[in-house]
Amino acid sequence: HPLRIKPLGNAFTASSNLRDTSTGNIALLPDELIIQLLSYLDAKSLLALGSTSKGLYAFCRWDELWKDLFVNSSPRQRFTWHGTWRTTYLNRPPTSLPPAIPCPNLYSDVLYRPFYCSQISLSKYTTSIPPNNLIPRLTNLSTNDFNQSWASMPFILTSPVKSWLGYQAWTIDSLLQKYSSITFRAEAVDWPLQTYGQYMSNNSDESPLYLFDKHFAEKTSMGEEYTIPPLFTEDFFSVLGKDRPDRKWLILGPAGSGSSFHKDPNATSAWNAVVEGEKYWIMFPNNINPPGVFVSEDQSEVTSPLSIAEWFEGFHKEARRVKGVKEGICRRGEVLYVPSGWWHLVVNLSTALAITENFVPKKHLPRVLSFLRDQPQSVSGFDCEKVKDPYRLFVQRMEEGYPDILEEALKELRMEKKVRGKWDEL
Repeated sequence: HPLRIKPLGNAFTASSNLRDTSTGNIALLPDELIIQLLSYLDAKSLLALGSTSKGLYAFCRWDELWKDLFVNSSPRQRFTWHGTWRTTYLNRPPTSLPPAIPCPNLYSDVLYRPFYCSQISLSKYTTSIPPNNLIPRLTNLSTNDFNQSWASMPFILTSPVKSWLGYQAWTIDSLLQKYSSITFRAEAVDWPLQTYGQYMSNNSDESPLYLFDKHFAEKTSMGEEYTIPPLFTEDFFSVLGKDRPDRKWLILGPAGSGSSFHKDPNATSAWNAVVEGEKYWIMFPNNINPPGVFVSEDQSEVTSPLSIAEWFEGFHKEARRVKGVKEGICRRGEVLYVPSGWWHLVVNLSTALAITENFVPKKHLPRVLSFLRDQPQSVSGFDCEKVKDPYRLFVQRMEEGYPDILEEALKELRMEKKVRGKWDEL
């Protein structure tokens, strides 16, 4: 640890703990509550409080506090990333600041855990995948085979992306140069790509910022330099035209960045094509909640560990033993298919660039209709000012364009409801 802080368990064999001897009455509070109280302070107060004792110095340097200050401050389009959120907020390169004061006798899991998780090597979790768990890898697939046999299970295609102009032209370095001044969304911040590039190459975050931008095609020429893989061109959300929800994203991030467990929005399916780098995926069918993930009864709230690394440490071993789990590595030039309703966690094994799009194939049209109708509180991506009732609008457009397919899907929904009703009676 940069301040030589150690995990709390070490306190049992230590003669004293700085958190207890140098923080005054604050020591009566659990570490989590101390951090919560400090989160209400501004930068000047954090610096002042941190100068009063070694224990408070360590707590006030916790980088997540400074990240919150930076993210919630007035947007700064022009700034330099200095390696940590604290030095960046203060606009001081580390070499211009006094050396960090070591606190070797401070024991705290709260302060130590983010550092520990940021240092975890994911290779021990993402290699030696059990054969039964492997996501199938295919050179290509016919539309008929997809609809008949593959639409409800994940797989990796190894060839379609390699025909893209973008596959030949895009590298992370070339995009950083070409679009350096263009602003992209990376979770809670909007940064010029050049700044995000600085962050990618020099950060020690437990959960690195993940660039996930839905407007990239409007801001760059990249939208003209790739095509949807032929297998995934059937998309019934296309009937919505300009009223359709968000559907395409540019994804970029350093090793260790990614997305914790989730299902794709509005019960859509998705394809995710890697242009540079490698991504590890672990996936569970709709009816199996991943270990360590807790879902509310109406499925609108998902609770899981704070970071991807923490989930790997605590739950990956158990997850590999779950029947039905699938996992695999998607490499440069490959595209992974995510079926509707599948839980998935994805993490970059190296700095990685990808394109992803969500779509509605015929196989999963009933699931999408059911989601829009029965879970309106979870519907996302629509322009709420223009689209007041996504389900009604979608049904109306399907009636205009594909009445027979709509009727078939609604009939399937009615049959499922009837079957569920009989089971409820039993």
